[in-house]
Order: sequence, then structure tokens, then C-alpha cells
Amino acid sequence: MTKTVPTYELYGESTGRKPDFWLHCETIPSRSSLHHWEIRAHRHESFFQILYIEAGSGDAIFDGIPHAITPPAVITVPPHLNHGFRFSRDIDGFVITVLISHLKASPGNRSRLGAWLAGPHLTLLDTQDEHAAYVAKTLKRLGEEFASHRNGRNDLLDAYLTSALLLTARIAQQAEEGSTPSDENERRMEMLQDLIQRHFRSHKPAAFYAENLGISPAHLSRIVRSRTGHGAHELITRKLLDEAKRELVFTFATVQEISYRLGFSDPAYFSRFFVKQTGQTPRVWRLEERERLGM
Repeated sequence: MTKTVPTYELYGESTGRKPDFWLHCETIPSRSSLHHWEIRAHRHESFFQILYIEAGSGDAIFDGIPHAITPPAVITVPPHLNHGFRFSRDIDGFVITVLISHLKASPGNRSRLGAWLAGPHLTLLDTQDEHAAYVAKTLKRLGEEFASHRNGRNDLLDAYLTSALLLTARIAQQAEEGSTPSDENERRMEMLQDLIQRHFRSHKPAAFYAENLGISPAHLSRIVRSRTGHGAHELITRKLLDEAKRELVFTFATVQEISYRLGFSDPAYFSRFFVKQTGQTPRVWRLEERERLGM
């Protein structure tokens, strides 16, 4: 008879309630020492995990296959994967548990990052490399910030998480590809993301971005769809919606103030935009999301 692999939010905890956090961080010894330094096979349905291994050794076990851990290293574990760990008693580092809805790319979507996030990875960090050293420093800062409860904590946690995850993916992909440069469409996608970050509050149409990239709107849409599964307009809209959600959850600004910050000339138009995308008004969504996160 096949033994059922348990599902947890945090290993060993079965509360039966919805998760009350979007990000949780703890030291690896704090939990593994309670279980004789062995985390048995389990899985997470709604969470992505990042382990930063600073010292010690052990094995990361993905679907029953062990992978030796050599510090410093970053281990990334997607949702739904059966996984476990065996650690030495001198293990040191952090484990970060994040709601998948909070990641910049969903594991398994058609973007390069999404494809990478969909699989488990053990990425060694050569701290002589400036990017690897930055990842190690950033994850340690994230752990310190999580424990601090200072002002601006959520925004900093989000920034640290995004920076560390994107750089880890880049390091891993370069190692896998032998540092082969990205193709032209990948570079265009990176340029597009940068343009959207700078101009999304101006509500520019897809044609504006195509012109800045030197390609036709139809060509831009084909590139975006091949990488993300969505059209260019949907990508721009998603950025605006993500920023609206971030403001609603992590700031005390009124809906009217947020609408102006995001380039809407009329708060009523912002509310209609938000209802169309989510099915809820900004106020109702804010109250429910803050209650869900225990804020």
C-alpha cells in the first residue's frame, strides 16, 4: 500500500485553517532540530520554498532522489513536489515559505522564470562571483528583516525576495546553459518588462511599447504570448493590477489616493477597472485580503 505524502503549510503543522501569512522565514535548525535533523517527505499545495544553506551539509530529496548539499547554496522547491531533507547537526541557514500568488511569475507559466520556478533546483553559490555574493547577503537580510517587525517590513521583504530569486534563477540558468546568451526575443521581453515598469502608470497602449522596441504591435503580441501565454495588453494590465493590489494591502492610502497614484484621473474608473479584473471593489478586496493575511 502506497504511503500518503502529507501536505503542510509549514512542516509538521496541520492547522486546518487558511494560511495567515504571505511570507514566513525561520532558521533551518529551529525546525529540523525538533525532528532529529530530518524533514520527511511532504509537499506544499499553495507555497513555494527557498532554503539558503550557509553552513553544514546534507541531502535535498526531490521525489525520492537525493541531491548532496554543499554550502553556500540556494534550494528552491515548487508547490506540489514531494520533497524532504536530511541535515547535519551543524546546518545553518534560513527557509523561506512564500504564497505562490505573491511570486512575480507563476511556476509553470510560459515565461523563462516561470519555467525555472516549476522545477526543484539546488544552486551552488560561488561567493567570489558578485551576483552569488549578493544573493547570499540579500537572503540573510531578508531573514533579519522578517524578525525585526520594523516600518516598511513588507515592502523590503518583497524587494529582497524578488532580487534574490531572480538572481538565483539567472545563476542557475547560466550554469545549465554554459553562459549561453539569451535569444533576441528573451532580450526583448526583458526590455519590455523594464518599459512597463517605467510607464505603466501612464496607461500607454501596447503600440507604444512595440514602437520603443522597434517592432510591430502584432510581432510584440506574438513574442509576449509565446513567453507568457498572454497578450501584450494583458501583461500591461496585470502589472497595473498587481501594483493596485500591493498598494491596497501594504499601504494605508485611500482608494482615491491609490487611483491617482496609478494614473487614473477618476477614482470611479479605477474601481470599475478593479471590479472587472477581480470581481470585487477595491475596498472589499482590501478588507478580505488583509483579514486573510492576518494584518
